[in-house]
Amino acid sequence: MTIDPTQFVLVFICLALGGVLKGATGAGAPILAIPALAAMFDVKLAVVIMMMPNLLTNLWQGWRHREHRLAGHLGWIFAVTGALGALAGTIMLAWLPHEALAMIVAFAVICYVILRLCRPDWSLSLQAGERLSAPAGLVAGILQGSSGISAPVSITFLSAMRLDRQAYIFTISVFFVAMTAVQIPTLGMVGLLSAPLLAISLAAVVPILLFMPVGTALAQRLSPAAFDRAILLLLIGLALKLVFEAAPSVFGW
Repeated sequence: MTIDPTQFVLVFICLALGGVLKGATGAGAPILAIPALAAMFDVKLAVVIMMMPNLLTNLWQGWRHREHRLAGHLGWIFAVTGALGALAGTIMLAWLPHEALAMIVAFAVICYVILRLCRPDWSLSLQAGERLSAPAGLVAGILQGSSGISAPVSITFLSAMRLDRQAYIFTISVFFVAMTAVQIPTLGMVGLLSAPLLAISLAAVVPILLFMPVGTALAQRLSPAAFDRAILLLLIGLALKLVFEAAPSVFGW
């Protein structure tokens, strides 16, 4: 794969924006980076590029917040079922056409935006979270494997339990590490991950790490409402672009 200078700059910006969001929230780099990269290239390449950033940044975050793991089995059940879902989703990624995958990404982003706008105060008890952790993890894993975006389920589910920031970051980090550990060898087996693409994915870690502190600083200076509005507007624009490009092929228009 060759990337011209303009595309290189755009890819860097996409990854940097993902880093800003991850630094601000502790999760969510794929929410911005995947649809932006998919709009330039395709969903399969976007998912592959985000593999090593997902693995390495979440390993670092999980280790940093390891003392804040949740009591009980919720976090581990969520991670294991997420890994199983990611296996199924990665197989879907390999066999579905680009246009269908683009629609899945757009649908996932739109669902995330709608949930954030319509149910910002939705909450779950830890007991309810325990009961729902397996189905939530499985569905989130399938979304992650097939589109690279699990946020409509994973982030919404964990946020609803009103965990403190450190426990939330540890739980979501373990979840992403478990899924990515399954995705990487599976992508190799289905022929989507090559040595050159693995090198590109490793290089993609750099802009995300560089801009995570920017996100942390912005989160401290901007009001949560203003930050959320800016992110949601950007996501809506990206999702609409994917829909307009993919819908004619998917629906035969």
